[in-house]
Amino acid sequence: MRWALVKVCLAVTAMVVVAFAVPLGLVIKEMARDRAFSNAERQAAAVAPALSITTERDQLEKVVASAGSDTGMAVHIPSADGRAAVDIGRRRAAGNDIATVRKLGRASTTEVPGGFTLLSPVALSSGAIAVVEVFVPESEVSNGVGTAWAVLAGVGVALIVGSVAVADRLGVRMVQPAQRLVEGAHELGEGKLGARVPEEGPTELRLAAVAFNSMADQVVQLLANERELAADLSHRLRTPLTVLRLNAASLGEGPAADQTRAAVAQLEREVDTIIRTAREAKPQTAAAGPGAGCDAAEVVRERMAFWSALAEDEGRKWRVAGADRPVRIPVARADLAAALDALLGNVFRHTAEGTAFAVDLHNGEDAVIVLVSDAGPGILDPEAAMARGRGSGSDGSTGLGLDIVRRLAEATGGDVRIGSSVLGGTEVRIWIQLDGRARTPGGRGHRSVRRRRRAVAR
Repeated sequence: MRWALVKVCLAVTAMVVVAFAVPLGLVIKEMARDRAFSNAERQAAAVAPALSITTERDQLEKVVASAGSDTGMAVHIPSADGRAAVDIGRRRAAGNDIATVRKLGRASTTEVPGGFTLLSPVALSSGAIAVVEVFVPESEVSNGVGTAWAVLAGVGVALIVGSVAVADRLGVRMVQPAQRLVEGAHELGEGKLGARVPEEGPTELRLAAVAFNSMADQVVQLLANERELAADLSHRLRTPLTVLRLNAASLGEGPAADQTRAAVAQLEREVDTIIRTAREAKPQTAAAGPGAGCDAAEVVRERMAFWSALAEDEGRKWRVAGADRPVRIPVARADLAAALDALLGNVFRHTAEGTAFAVDLHNGEDAVIVLVSDAGPGILDPEAAMARGRGSGSDGSTGLGLDIVRRLAEATGGDVRIGSSVLGGTEVRIWIQLDGRARTPGGRGHRSVRRRRRAVAR
């Protein structure tokens, strides 16, 4: 916008300068010409009284010399009463031009080498017509024209530069509020909810800034309301959780009672985490820093020990591989446990009793792969299943389990794939990057991830 205003102002000012400077320059040139020929007419008029008195050469030469134009003036007297024609001074005009002026009795100008000549007729006492010729050099005709044109050009350039400077200042006054509005929109889009725009500048941009600030305030208020609602709904779960905990305490001793009490305790911790996250407005899965994370093998063993009891009750065969040695990953322990519980819960929920399942852990140089597979009927449309994981749940599934897994993997720069397992059912592959750097979809990072994934698969 700024440069557009400068260009428009430059074009308009240039047109105005040309429209006025060119005619004015031509007028100045014409005035210089008129001035030169007016001087020539005065010189010719100074000789006319002497011609009306005498035609003697000696006297006329003195008159021409006294006029100060002995080199630029000539007098042409025709022959009359037996007297020969007299020519005083250097003749530059053609004889035909002189004869024409003498015949018409009217002054005229004619172009000659080096300039112009003024031919002025003068009546003699004898009745004949003499012609006074005054030479006007080209330099005298254009005297001062070049200087005047240079001054006009300088004024025009000064006007153009001044208009561009003014337009630039006006453009800055308009562009800066627009730039601040764009920067504020980018900051708000990046999650900086405190981004606001100064309400200044032209009226339209000031109104846009007011609308933007109002929108930002409403967004902050809506997010605050949603956080309070999430915290309130989560807090309401504490009452039935308390009842469950009391009932679990009365179950006595035994593996089933211990597992029930552990599940209730874990559910209470998850509810507390949801409440804290909603209150603090921070994501549950944060980027892991140096030294952060957990031992994936330990988490896999712990969760499989939890689900193994239910698997024995339903007659399911299960297997764990790759969890016999420590495997550090940049993921919080609670997040990995939640992801495994979500996938194993899907196995128990969507496959028949007696269906086998397995969890494999592969540790690579810069990535860790967690495979959860089963011998069930499989998933006919993996893309639709991932879509449910992104919030379009249907057919009795909210898709939250896959969403938890996807967010855990993408937080490290990895991803999730659904395919067919060696057991004949579904295989969910979680690719966790060890460096924790996000990858651009379709970029170099994803290409290298796909190459490594194919290598591991082989």
